[in-house]
Amino acid sequence: MDKTMGKTIVITGAGSGFGALAARALADAGHTVYAAMRDTRGRNAHRVAEAEAYAAEHGVDLRTVELDVLSQESADAAVATVLADAGRLDVLVHNAGHMVTGPTEAFTPEELAAVYDTNVLGTQRVNRAALPHLRAQEHGLVLWVGSTSTRGGTPPYLAPYFAAKAAMDALAVSYAAELARFGIETTIVVPGAFTSGTNHFATGGHPSEETVLPAYEERYAGLMGQVAERLAALAPADAPASLVADAIVEVVDTPHGKRPFRVHVDPADDGSEEVSRVADRIRAEFLTRIGLDDLLAPHSPAAPHSPAALHSGI
Repeated sequence: MDKTMGKTIVITGAGSGFGALAARALADAGHTVYAAMRDTRGRNAHRVAEAEAYAAEHGVDLRTVELDVLSQESADAAVATVLADAGRLDVLVHNAGHMVTGPTEAFTPEELAAVYDTNVLGTQRVNRAALPHLRAQEHGLVLWVGSTSTRGGTPPYLAPYFAAKAAMDALAVSYAAELARFGIETTIVVPGAFTSGTNHFATGGHPSEETVLPAYEERYAGLMGQVAERLAALAPADAPASLVADAIVEVVDTPHGKRPFRVHVDPADDGSEEVSRVADRIRAEFLTRIGLDDLLAPHSPAAPHSPAALHSGI
């Protein structure tokens, strides 16, 4: 790729997992990438150092920026830093997320709210910081990293995470239509269950309410371990988590107005792609029926775009 055509990208939750892999892959593709993470001077200082070392070793433009998605002030400051430093922002990647595992009943409402705060409200805070700039320039891409659990197979003991991911997907779908007339494009990248190459399961939280756990352990002994093992067995051995990063790079490098609305990266094939194909087609057909088919593709008064493709074949 011609580096003069590189984009300025912010990717949240880029300290590890899909985020770190995507940040490096995007930098390798010639983009200026800001790997956003919280506590860059504390517990994530070593990840900042790793990013700097990678940039130096590979001769790419990979930078880091402090961003805690739980804080609007932090999101605002991160976007302001990027704009002051790079002078532009072209792509926003919503990747930050937190997983918890355990019987749903054992989680307090406050614990469910905390998962929602990170996985859903975090995207809203970052959008509120970045979208004024993307709207003003009438161009850009918002890329959401979702989950096949939104519409595919849903094993038990992951309900708080699944519920939050479903809410994030619904938010992304609504934003897609609301941003189209500003020339801002939306893509939802949908990873399946990658049980290695990320820290989702290793760093996932657990319920604090332990009084109900014995009853579930009696009937569902060792279930979480069984779920992880069976998910791992479904995926081909040669399906690394870097496939998600590759898909993100492909979307970013696709010309504006030509990007797919949804891209699945699911080696285990849990059925999500099939269900999403129907849901996205119905969305396109319904918006067309009510005369809002122009919302199916990015355009602006300054640069009208034909919605002929309607993303319906995705």
